[in-house]
Amino acid sequence: QVQLVESGGGLVQAGGSLRLSCAASGRTFSSYVMRWFRQAPGKEREFVASIQSGGSTGYADSVKGRFTISRDNAKNTVYLQMNSLKPEDTAVYYCAAARYYSGSYHYDYWGQGTQVTVSS
Repeated sequence: QVQLVESGGGLVQAGGSLRLSCAASGRTFSSYVMRWFRQAPGKEREFVASIQSGGSTGYADSVKGRFTISRDNAKNTVYLQMNSLKPEDTAVYYCAAARYYSGSYHYDYWGQGTQVTVSS
């Protein structure tokens, strides 16, 4: 069993920065692909960033060059550094732990989410 707890959200002006953290319990954290998603009001949840157990990363086009995902397996924590924030980044941000098998990702665990609000 893995529990995920996000933190670091808040209110920031456009152009500012925030760093989100997702702390995981459980001894199998390092084996999971960790992903960040976000959901804005009235919109579907969308992929933001991903990091493999070995450190390879991937990003949505909308955040590429502004956001950086990283992980510290010793601390069972994944981070999302968000720079040059825009009002359209306003959303609830979720982290998720996934495994890849049978040709697709399977999301075993989700955090409760943390609100990020970017004012113009």
